[in-house]
Amino acid sequence: MYPVERQSTLSAPAVCAGAGIHGGEHTRLVMKPAPAGTGLVFVRTDINDRDNRVGVRPNAVSGVKNCTTLENAAHVKVRTIEHLMAALSAAGIDNLVVDMDGEEVPALDGSSEPFLKLIEQVGITRQSVPRRYIEVLKPVEIRRGPAYAKIEPSDRLVLDVTIDFKEAAIGRQRVVIEPDVRSFRDRLASARTFARRHEVAALQEVGLSRGGSFDNAIVVDGDKVLNPDGLRFDDEFVRHKALDLLGDIYLGGPLIGRVTTERGGHRINHLILLELYTDPDAWRFATLSGKVPALLPESATA
Repeated sequence: MYPVERQSTLSAPAVCAGAGIHGGEHTRLVMKPAPAGTGLVFVRTDINDRDNRVGVRPNAVSGVKNCTTLENAAHVKVRTIEHLMAALSAAGIDNLVVDMDGEEVPALDGSSEPFLKLIEQVGITRQSVPRRYIEVLKPVEIRRGPAYAKIEPSDRLVLDVTIDFKEAAIGRQRVVIEPDVRSFRDRLASARTFARRHEVAALQEVGLSRGGSFDNAIVVDGDKVLNPDGLRFDDEFVRHKALDLLGDIYLGGPLIGRVTTERGGHRINHLILLELYTDPDAWRFATLSGKVPALLPESATA
């Protein structure tokens, strides 16, 4: 199912609700179908005294510490969007209005699986307008301390993610995946967010992780996983990092290229996107030509 030729939206509204993992506040979220060309837009329904629409794009990112936060010119924010964004990316959803009556996307079980199930339950509608891809034309890379990221040309989206933690319960792990909807469902969607025990205490001291629990996060202490039910995969940690990467890079739209990260996170994910888009020679808009996976310039199909 990836890549797809035409833009897509949901066939009907999809609803979920729950606490945010950082703020702990209860939020109701409604994903609503939208016309072709709308893009992905969050609407803060609890705000009515200023512009409450927050468009999804890389230059709307205002925070990358522990989660990805978007903010509009009126200083209206939505945060912890990456798990939902990963599910939308895998399902190929281009146009959607997401109503939220709070600032933070519900954590649910700490993975993308509940969002993907909602999408699959209501169904996907293909629209008449061609889907516009970002075709990577040349490699770009960036390093910040131990974190490294690179985007390079490929004939499809490929994620190559490596993590390396001193905690024996995590260690060094790597996953390489072409995240179409099937591989995403089988390999990434249910991988949960994670934290080290000392990080949880530090986050709570500054008012974060108020909604975190064993129900929506893996907690590690040295060589031990503290969750009573253990892990869903032996390498669940790197799978979740790949899930986050997929969600973060979808802020720029559907990408055709190979994305490699080492010791990455939301910050380096955002920086490599900016590095790509600020170099006009590194990418171009493209659409698909029929059923052939080759890319054509957008003007060729106008």
